[in-house]
Amino acid sequence: MEDRIYYPEDKLPLARLIPMGMQHVVAMFGATVLAPILMGFNPQTAIFFSGIGTLLFILITRAKVPSYLGSSFAFIGPVLAVTGGVQANIPYALSGIAAAALLYAAAAAVTLKYGSAWIDRLMPPIVTGAVVALIGLNLSSSAVSNFINSDFRLAGSGDYIRLAVACVTFAVAAFVSIYLKGFIRLLPILVGVAAGYALSLALGIIGPEHLAAIRDAAWLGLPPFIKPAFSPGAMLVIAPVFVVLVAENKGHIEAISGYMKRDLNPHLGRAYLGDAAATFVSAMGGGTPQTTYAENMGVMAITRVFSVYNFIAAACIAILLGLCPKFGAVVESIPGPVLGGVTVILYGLIAMMGIKIWLDAKVDLCSHKNLIIAGASIIISTGLGVKGFTVGRVNMAGIAFGTVLAVLLNLALSLGDRDAKPG
Repeated sequence: MEDRIYYPEDKLPLARLIPMGMQHVVAMFGATVLAPILMGFNPQTAIFFSGIGTLLFILITRAKVPSYLGSSFAFIGPVLAVTGGVQANIPYALSGIAAAALLYAAAAAVTLKYGSAWIDRLMPPIVTGAVVALIGLNLSSSAVSNFINSDFRLAGSGDYIRLAVACVTFAVAAFVSIYLKGFIRLLPILVGVAAGYALSLALGIIGPEHLAAIRDAAWLGLPPFIKPAFSPGAMLVIAPVFVVLVAENKGHIEAISGYMKRDLNPHLGRAYLGDAAATFVSAMGGGTPQTTYAENMGVMAITRVFSVYNFIAAACIAILLGLCPKFGAVVESIPGPVLGGVTVILYGLIAMMGIKIWLDAKVDLCSHKNLIIAGASIIISTGLGVKGFTVGRVNMAGIAFGTVLAVLLNLALSLGDRDAKPG
């Protein structure tokens, strides 16, 4: 069983789907909650719409493309430029997110009608590989700060305890993935988190206040919904970010294709449309913009399970999280070191996926042009990190800036290079 590849159409028994779906929820949870917090959105609403968006995506792609949709980090800077950190301005930002979704849908329509050749020229493997790699590298500081602490130093006994929890979580997840057999081998992230959580309880990292929050949380409750408010200014600032989603989704499709040994590019137009629809629906209710999640690609890569039924289960669990504050409180109580232990694995896998895209496409890494495109975009993106690049009041996160830079460098350095093959 452990060596088998489960394809999108393969069904799994319900008893296996639930823990595997939960594993995908754990993988996406940290980033999907962090993004709305940074933008000033409600995390419960974001989680709810991530489930709705994932189901929409699976429906629109006709269950051909295995992906989970979560909160996009590419929008953080432009959204904050519109809201100024004031929650009352979020409705205006939502109109900008909706506009980005409509432009994204237009790109999907062009791809559906004319095929993906125009995307291949705009974003050859050297670009998409760099985009996927820089996503993992850009998130690395978050993983390491959770693994150790935000200061990257061990100053007291508490730091050593947190580090021990992170190491145990990492070791358990790695051990399950490499050495165990049978169904349990398909759950390395979930088992690692469970082990880290149990150790955190024993060591007091999960304190009485966390347990009280779980106890006091309601079993049932609708997330707070917000309607968008029309704002041409917000649309001009936020809408162009759809270009980043186009590049991200293209890179994700290529990465999954490589691991699954099945070409998903014929479904690229529908994948764009599914992502755009999910983002638009989310914006209509006060949720964050959506994107296919590299964290969940990492889970697929390590488990070799690409069944869309996994993501249907994960989406249903996420919707329940959005409707059940108590369940959400349990997941929110997962300590940073536990998340650090598994995200070090997941983000590392994402970075390696970018390299695999280059290897599968036989990208010429001796080409000066390719080295400059990939090297410059990855280094600048990683250096900027989540803090990003700011011009006036407009900020662009490292992932978004690096993605746009890779596309622009490829276009600029390809001018007059008629004999060069696409990267």
